[in-house]
Amino acid sequence: MTISSSLRAGVTGLAANAGRLATISDNIANSSTLGYKRAVTDFTQMVVNGSSGSGRYTAGGVSSSAFRVANEGGAITGTSNATDLAVSGRGFLPVTAATPAQLTDGQLPLQLTSTGSFEINDAGYLQSPQGKMLLGWPANFDGSFENFPRDTVAGLEPVRVNMSAFTGSATTEIDLAVNLPATGTEDTGDGLPEEMTLEYFDNLGKPEALTITFTPTVPAAGDPATNEWAMTIADSASGGAVIGDYTLTFADVRDLGGTLAGVADTVGGAYDAQTGSITVTADAGPIQINIGEIGDGNGTTQLSDVFAPVQISKDGNAAGNMTGVDVDDNGYLRAQYDNGITRVLYQIPLVDVPDANAMNSATGQAFEVTRESGGFLLWNAGDGPTGTIANFALQESATDVAKELTDLIQTQRAYSSNAKIVQTVDEMLQETTNLKR
Repeated sequence: MTISSSLRAGVTGLAANAGRLATISDNIANSSTLGYKRAVTDFTQMVVNGSSGSGRYTAGGVSSSAFRVANEGGAITGTSNATDLAVSGRGFLPVTAATPAQLTDGQLPLQLTSTGSFEINDAGYLQSPQGKMLLGWPANFDGSFENFPRDTVAGLEPVRVNMSAFTGSATTEIDLAVNLPATGTEDTGDGLPEEMTLEYFDNLGKPEALTITFTPTVPAAGDPATNEWAMTIADSASGGAVIGDYTLTFADVRDLGGTLAGVADTVGGAYDAQTGSITVTADAGPIQINIGEIGDGNGTTQLSDVFAPVQISKDGNAAGNMTGVDVDDNGYLRAQYDNGITRVLYQIPLVDVPDANAMNSATGQAFEVTRESGGFLLWNAGDGPTGTIANFALQESATDVAKELTDLIQTQRAYSSNAKIVQTVDEMLQETTNLKR
């Protein structure tokens, strides 16, 4: 009967508002929990079949369902830790709570989170206080990456950093510009060579040296200046062997006087006029030496009576200790070393799912993909639909305390109103019972 349906509607209203009170309480309690996603309760009308076909109305009541708004993030706040990470925009960081045995077996149960304060644990893994290890694609030694699949965790591994690691890089290019004394190639020259030593680093990060000797060609008495120098390059790592022997000729015409006019090779790679460089093969491998282009006043010159290095620069570094790591907007995790080297170790992708709100909640502000949420895809941060990764940052709780308090008052009033329905129906049923007396 209709009065019974009213009682049922009131009872369902009590249950639905009690459920809403639970989500509001959870939201308020976690208003300071980093990365917390607020929970919401949706109400749905329950309709009894045939309730209005006969002109009589039968109350169906209300049902409720609760879920977390996983695609809604809180504000991002800055921190002082380089491995505090937060997703700015759409997407989630891939993490795992794998046990040591699962790590050994290569089993990585995937979980997703929008933020994490990651620190290097005793095994070297980047791990959050909630026990979540950050996942990423490992880089090759040269900083490149394999073509990893995007719809599976295959290829992902826990990010592991060895703070005791050393690294170095070999010297492959040297920029060299010197001024040779023009008086050295005149008939009054003494013919003595000019010598300089350049340090370079081999493939193991050890320092070696190239000894470069410039010997002038002195003309016979009364003859004009030759404007010619022999340049020899000896490698200490090769036992002092000569790995380059060149003849440098300089112009003495107006406007181009003192600039390179030609380079002839006897030992070593040929001079490349397009780049102004020669290539010699040291014990550690080929080294390109840029001496300047033909007619270039900024390269190697022959002017006045002064021998002076004008510019010396090179790449390569000695072996150095790791000093720290950071993650850029595109998810590349780089290690810094005290020798100035920066090396890419991992790429942290962002995970996107079609319906983030249909994922299951896990402990530690994490989520798990479900059939209802749809399959996941891994994206490069900043590409496709995903946002970027902010380091030195954490995502605050998505709870709006003012709104939750407002909803709390509404829920309290609604619960009281439904309780009044139950009370009223009870009184009416009592009146019906009294009719028999």
